[in-house]
Amino acid sequence: MSNYKFKTTNIRGKQYVEVNERIKYFRQEQQYKNWTIATDFPVLDAEQCVCKCTIANEQGRVVAVGHAHEERSASNINKTSYVENCETSAVGRALAMLGIGIDSSIASANEVEDAIAKQEAIAQNPHVQKLSKALDAPVENIMDKAVGYIKSQTDKKKAYEAITKKYGDQLTDKQKQGLQKFVR
Repeated sequence: MSNYKFKTTNIRGKQYVEVNERIKYFRQEQQYKNWTIATDFPVLDAEQCVCKCTIANEQGRVVAVGHAHEERSASNINKTSYVENCETSAVGRALAMLGIGIDSSIASANEVEDAIAKQEAIAQNPHVQKLSKALDAPVENIMDKAVGYIKSQTDKKKAYEAITKKYGDQLTDKQKQGLQKFVR
């Protein structure tokens, strides 16, 4: 690698390289001359998209791949630009997989900012706040509390979604199916 100095963005005390910096580096370095960056959208509809970015060398051999997912409802910018945001993230991740701009993190500044914004939006959701209060107390059996919470809510589907969003990684598929029975 050359002595290229990447511009970084400080997010909560950690430095992240922006995607445009990774692209500039890739395009100006002689070692990547005649290499390609190609994007494809295996999922693209009115509400969400998945982008796959493939980087290939001069001979067409794939040397790095990156993926990204965006939902139109995820942010104000995504309301009009979810496809563009998704493509930018996928390109940034593919370049990171190639080793460009990853001294401190594979995630780009854009991805980290988006993730923080999503987490903050979720935390501000009144359903999630209610769920946190209902479930954060010491619990012997989280399923009992989850069932109680769903039963106590008028919008049972939203209650179920809030539970799976917050505790989905702690619940088995069978437990999630069991909770689904209370959603009508």
